[in-house]
Amino acid sequence: MKFGVQLPTGMEAMSIPTPFFRPDDFFAMARTLEWLGYDSLWGNDHYAPQEYIRGMYATTPNFFEVMTVLTAAAAVTSRIEVGTSVLVLPMRDIIPIAKQVATLDQLSGGRLLLGVGIGAYREEFAAARPDLVGANRGAMLEEGLELLGRLFSETAVTHHGRHYHVKSIDVVPKPARRPFPILVGGHQKATLDRVVRYGQGWIPGWRPLDELKEWIAILRDKAAAAGRDPASIVVAPQFSCFLGRTQEQAEARYKESGMVQHRVSLAYTGRDPVLAMANNLIGSPEHVLEKVERLHEIGVDHLSAMSLTVGSVSGFSEQVHWFAEEVMPPYRRSRAILEPADPPAAVRP
Repeated sequence: MKFGVQLPTGMEAMSIPTPFFRPDDFFAMARTLEWLGYDSLWGNDHYAPQEYIRGMYATTPNFFEVMTVLTAAAAVTSRIEVGTSVLVLPMRDIIPIAKQVATLDQLSGGRLLLGVGIGAYREEFAAARPDLVGANRGAMLEEGLELLGRLFSETAVTHHGRHYHVKSIDVVPKPARRPFPILVGGHQKATLDRVVRYGQGWIPGWRPLDELKEWIAILRDKAAAAGRDPASIVVAPQFSCFLGRTQEQAEARYKESGMVQHRVSLAYTGRDPVLAMANNLIGSPEHVLEKVERLHEIGVDHLSAMSLTVGSVSGFSEQVHWFAEEVMPPYRRSRAILEPADPPAAVRP
C-alpha cells in the first residue's frame, strides 16, 4: 500500500480556511512528506472559487496553479512522486499541458503522476471556457487522453478531431517514464472504460467499501476483456482524512470543518454526503488503520491525495506526522532509505 497527501493548491474555503498555505509552506511540506516516508504528494486543479463559497469569507481564497506547485515540490525533493488529483483536462490547451507534463517528468527524474478528469464543477468550466459551454466534457477528456498518449510516444503527430487539432507536431522531450503513468479520475462507470483504454490507474473519490469493491472487480474484468493485465492498473482512491484521539473527537472535528459543505456541493455525483464520515479515513489511528486494512484487502494499491480536514497549517503538519507514525508503519519495512537523516524545518504555526 502506498500513501499520498493532497497539498491545498485549490481547497481554500472549501475544506480548509482562507488564507491557508503561503508559498513557503508548500516547500516545507513537500520536504516533510518525503522525510516522513510518504510515497506521493498531490495537488488539485481549480482555476477560481466556486459559486457556493463566494462571499463566505472576507478574504478571497488563494487557488495556486497545480503544475507550478508540483514543479516547486519536485525541486526540493528527490524521491517522493508528485501528482495531479486531478488535472481538469478539458479546461487545458492540449499542447501547452503536454509540454508542461513532459518537462516536469524529465526535471523530476520520472516522478510525475498525471491524474486527469472532467472536473467536478461545470460552472468553473463555463467560466474558464465560455467558448465551449455545452460541450461534452467526457468526449473532450477521451479525445484529449488519446492525443496525449500519441504526443508522449510518437513524432510528427497529426490529429483532426472534434475538439483538438494539431498538425505534424513533435512534443520533445518525451516524458522520462515509458509508459507514462496517466491515472483517470471519476466516479461514473464510464470512467472505468476510460481507464482501461487510456490509463495506467484509476482515481475514484470515496465510495462505500462494498461499492468500491464491486467497481474494482468490474474494472479488472474490463481490463482482462481488453487483453490487459488487471494487476497492472493501479487503484488509487482519494479520501478525506482526520485523526483524533478518539473516534468521537475525530467525528466532531470533521463536522466542524468546511469539508461537510464541500461534500454537500458534490452530492450530484451520486455520493450521499451523509455517508461521507463513515466511508472516509476519519477516526482514531486504530480505527483508521482498520479501514486501511480493509481497503488493502479489496484491491486498493495507493491511498492517493488524502485530503486533510484541518483548521490551521500547524494542524496540517500535525496530522501528516501522526498518520505516518500511527497508520503507515505496518506497510513500511524500513525508513533507513529516507533522506535526509534529520527532519526538515517545521512548517509555521
